Amino acid sequence: MKLIAEGAEAKIYKDANKIVKERVEKSYRLPVIDILLRKSRTRSEAKLIREAERAGINVPAILNQDDKTYKLHMEFLDGEKVRDILDKNWQLGEKIGEQVFKLHSRKIIHGDLTTSNMILHSNKLYLIDFGLGEISDRVEHMAVDIHLFKECLISKHNLVWEKVWKNFLKTYTNDKVLKHLKKVEARGRYKKFD
Repeated sequence: MKLIAEGAEAKIYKDANKIVKERVEKSYRLPVIDILLRKSRTRSEAKLIREAERAGINVPAILNQDDKTYKLHMEFLDGEKVRDILDKNWQLGEKIGEQVFKLHSRKIIHGDLTTSNMILHSNKLYLIDFGLGEISDRVEHMAVDIHLFKECLISKHNLVWEKVWKNFLKTYTNDKVLKHLKKVEARGRYKKFD
């Protein structure tokens, strides 16, 4: 197995034609809490990905879930991260909007909707890394998901973000969420600091 990425919560390995995501021990947490968190987050992520797959959303297939070692074995998607190609492929906004719309229609909140967690594989856009995700029918949660995506566009893809956003809005058509997004954005803009 070859280590290909490391985040705050997990290490990602490539093993032949699969990806292994291992939630790592956190020494600053009480061992009993650490075990519970790692186990519940592994289960939760697997559940969200399976639910998304059943809904026809492009996600990597779960091959195996090991609650004892806190590992998820997933299909390896041989593609490019959207963060690396979006500036030259701003039309991908439509594919992103389509997948996120489907996701929210099934009450799945991604929780970390950035272009680093999207892969273009065989001309299809895939959503990956549901480690911070949850099931929720609250418009607030969906609007915050979209807000994070928009903030990512503005900060990481500032030359094309408006084109991407316009394309995103062609296929993400949940008016209730988009209306609430304005409230979320206003809160961020007018936050008072004491």
